[in-house]
Amino acid sequence: MGEPLSVLTVSTRTLVAVPLLEAVKGAVRRRLVARAGGIDLTQVHRVPDRLSWPLDRQQVDPHPRLGELRTKDPVSKLVTFLGMDVWIVTGDAEGREVLGDLTSYSTDVRPYYGKSGAENGDIGGLGFTDPPEHTRLRKLLTPEFTMRRLARLRPAIDQIIDQQLDETERVAAANDGVVDLVKTFAFPIPFLVICELLGLRDEDRETFRRLGSARFDVSFGGGAIMGAVGASRGFLFAECERQRTDPGPGLIGQIIREHGDEINDFDLGGLADGAFTGGLETSASMLALGTVVLLDRPELYAGMASDPASVAPTVEEMLRFLSVVQVAFPRFAKDEVMVGGHRIRKGSCVMVHLPAANRDPRTYPAGDAIDPARATGSHLAFGYGFHRCVGAELAKMELRAAYPALARRFPDLALAVPAEELAYHAKSIVYGVESVPVRLHG
Repeated sequence: MGEPLSVLTVSTRTLVAVPLLEAVKGAVRRRLVARAGGIDLTQVHRVPDRLSWPLDRQQVDPHPRLGELRTKDPVSKLVTFLGMDVWIVTGDAEGREVLGDLTSYSTDVRPYYGKSGAENGDIGGLGFTDPPEHTRLRKLLTPEFTMRRLARLRPAIDQIIDQQLDETERVAAANDGVVDLVKTFAFPIPFLVICELLGLRDEDRETFRRLGSARFDVSFGGGAIMGAVGASRGFLFAECERQRTDPGPGLIGQIIREHGDEINDFDLGGLADGAFTGGLETSASMLALGTVVLLDRPELYAGMASDPASVAPTVEEMLRFLSVVQVAFPRFAKDEVMVGGHRIRKGSCVMVHLPAANRDPRTYPAGDAIDPARATGSHLAFGYGFHRCVGAELAKMELRAAYPALARRFPDLALAVPAEELAYHAKSIVYGVESVPVRLHG
């Protein structure tokens, strides 16, 4: 990606200052690359199995080796890769210890992404930003995700869900009663909600949708991920530039109206991109996989329609049980640190495996089962600490509305193929399923 679009703002001061600032940042990042030992993950064209196997699953369950690791030692050295020690944390308490540590780690991966990350800054946003920059940006974004602000989206969410249920029924009627819920329900709902949240124009939404796939597939290495990230971020940078002169009704326009030149288009685009990545693939995966889980437990599915009091705890328990985000943002040790009795060297990468931690029986007695009676909102499905997903409440709002609406409209919904024959994602940071063919009326 070329010159950041933030230099094209209407502010004369920004026109001068931003290129200079980016040049200084580039010099700093080049030094960071050298300090990181010259590691460039964009040159890794295929992630080896010895590093990626924790992303494998058996349908909705984590790889069995993760439970074995957790029992043996919840903090384990996974591999040494490109000279970097990579550790995996599979316990809940140990995971919280890492994720809640504000000083010992960095989440900035740009030093490890060669020219793409260190010079052009194609990776950024809250997840890959450290304090004080993270603190500054999060303060701008957090007010947009308060319950008061989110309440304005409730009517739109309900309308989108009803619209997609109508579409589901229409498609099924044309295909002997069978329809893929991923295409008509699980993906469109969070996508359209994110478009509403960001304030995107109707005519831009199809372009945006095409840019949203393949961002979490690690099968083809860091270069492919960087390309997918760069394309969608470029779209959002351009959208932020456009809304400088014509602010929309959503998050982008609201931040521009309230903060103006306090934030440039590059940083604002990063925040918008974080809302997109955090709210689309994850919610789509939860809607698809969650429906598979509910259909395997008819009493829970029926309860969604008939027992409003059961909806919130069931959603919380499914968030814990499924944990579709498989690993938290990687932490890079800034200095030597002790975790779970292990001495972790400076420069090591520490990954907290969220599904394994969320099934730790020391914290969650239900473990590998689903028990809404034991549901808790303190699980790690949205992360923990200052990098916890800022859009968690929006995601819950969608799930609490979509599952009951589906169950009410289609009480006899049934999978059209056995659950074990579904095409589940392979090697994906956000776990999901390619399609969920169902019969609407049994």
